[in-house]
Amino acid sequence: MDYVFGVETGLDTNARKNRSGDIMGNKIAEIFGENDIVFRREVYSTEFLEMVCLGEDRKRFDFVIETRHKKYLIEVNFYSGGGSKLNEVARAYSEIAPRINSIPGFEFVWITDGIGWRSARNKLEEAFSIIPRIYNLTTIKYFIEEVKQDMN
Repeated sequence: MDYVFGVETGLDTNARKNRSGDIMGNKIAEIFGENDIVFRREVYSTEFLEMVCLGEDRKRFDFVIETRHKKYLIEVNFYSGGGSKLNEVARAYSEIAPRINSIPGFEFVWITDGIGWRSARNKLEEAFSIIPRIYNLTTIKYFIEEVKQDMN
């Protein structure tokens, strides 16, 4: 009985995994749609021949927006709780953003939100000093404005 209960508990935990991330992705897609911004979801870095800066890594971006002058490679996440995951994500994006931004015509964008950042505030502040474009659900309007200007 304990074994069955353990399996059921494990499956239930996995079923909820990234549910808030999926909701955040859908919310961002909704915001882009409401603002008539054309985007693609779940685009692999291998699609861009210029993306040699990532080496052999095959990175999947949550969104890609292509304007006249830039391709915005966008990662989206939401953290309802703290933990080491936030620190690891901030560290990973702080490594990848400068490499992507070094390629002319490409820019890395991170849209993140959630109460979980309260416990990892220092890591987020560190990331702000490295990644020029970090937004949340309140500040995303500034990114939208810039994209719209670049589309005209």
